[in-house]
Amino acid sequence: MTSPSVSVEPLSRRQLRSKLMTVRLRLAREPEHPNGSDHYGYAFVAPLDSRGMLSLSLWRKERARCRVVRFWAGENALFGLLKHRAGGRGGAIWMFDFDPDRSDDDEIGHRLDIHRFRTGEYVTLEHRGEPHVFRVSSVEEFVPEDRLAPLATRCPTTARLKTSAA
Repeated sequence: MTSPSVSVEPLSRRQLRSKLMTVRLRLAREPEHPNGSDHYGYAFVAPLDSRGMLSLSLWRKERARCRVVRFWAGENALFGLLKHRAGGRGGAIWMFDFDPDRSDDDEIGHRLDIHRFRTGEYVTLEHRGEPHVFRVSSVEEFVPEDRLAPLATRCPTTARLKTSAA
């Protein structure tokens, strides 16, 4: 008896290499929050390769979809974009930009070009000029039908969401 043949459509090179993912970051422990906090963090859409690292080539094609929401206890949530700029130690800077007309609101990632975005990993971001360490709490495939809903879910400040100029 022969087995029925199964035709599997091969993945494209782009599908193998990178895709858009929704990443959620929560504040890791620090002096004011010895156990970390679910009330401070970010949720963003990022182009990740198969290793969980940011993909510049996909970001260039999908930058309009690479959105971020910042939730910070006691503040309205802010919406912005994941941006890539030339410069910095490794030749590039990844940041969250909440107002394209200002640079003083940008929140810069520390060496995000070499970080792996996998659940449990840690990344450092500057919030108002102060570095804070965040733990990657989840990485899920991005659902393009509703760009903001995946970002707003499970954010403690969802009730206070308010769109910004970004």
